[in-house]
Amino acid sequence: MTPEEIELGKKQRLLDRLSDRLAVREEDLADLRAELEQFEARYTMDVARLYAEFDEIEAEIAEEEYKLVPDDEDIKRRAEELRRQAEQSAARAAAGEDKRDFRFDPTPEAKDAYRTLARLIHPDLALDAADKEKRHSMMAELNEAYSAGDQNRLDKLAAEIRVSPDVITGDTVGDQLVRAIRQIAQVRARLVRIDVEEGESRSSELYELKQRADAENADGRDLLGQMAARTRVHISKSQRRLTNLRSVNEAAEEYVRDEYGMDISDFRQGAKKV
Repeated sequence: MTPEEIELGKKQRLLDRLSDRLAVREEDLADLRAELEQFEARYTMDVARLYAEFDEIEAEIAEEEYKLVPDDEDIKRRAEELRRQAEQSAARAAAGEDKRDFRFDPTPEAKDAYRTLARLIHPDLALDAADKEKRHSMMAELNEAYSAGDQNRLDKLAAEIRVSPDVITGDTVGDQLVRAIRQIAQVRARLVRIDVEEGESRSSELYELKQRADAENADGRDLLGQMAARTRVHISKSQRRLTNLRSVNEAAEEYVRDEYGMDISDFRQGAKKV
């Protein structure tokens, strides 16, 4: 063997080891993100939707208060702010509803398929910009299929890749050596980025809440259930306050109607839409 062939063999063995490691790390990152998505879905169903309900009641309370003093600019601004907050909370809760049935529990077959496919199609093994873009698209599809637990789609991707010309290599020993060196550099760079991305996920508020929930669950307590129970108490209190305010406003409207023959309900409806 020539010195170039010996060196190429070394680089290819190193690339194989790094590619295996990259596939495992990509799988770990995909697992983490899917577990966070599953936890977020439960949080939305158990807690976030209650927060949205509470924010809606608080916005309605502020609007009823503004009816009492429609000339007060501070109350008007507070009502506007609480209405925006209620709309944002409702939007977040609605988005989470789409994930309510999600359960991430990959089979051993899915995990093996993911690791094998990630090793073959990873974007950091691309040789040029066009190849990299194509691999990014394939990797995104792989992540989506894996997170959804879609074994059929994983199998289909595997079949497509086995007959893909992208897995065929050739050219001179020198070309292959340069290619291997660049691929090694790309894989190492991606491994560094995975560490950063995983660190960001683990430092997120959602991950911290999940850790607390897991710890509470290990001790036989349900953190999200406790949060939901406390929120229901707040909702009950706010609902009583809202009912009282509405009674006050209805009494005031009735008084003006009986005393002066004026119907101010339309005016007050305008105040509600501040």
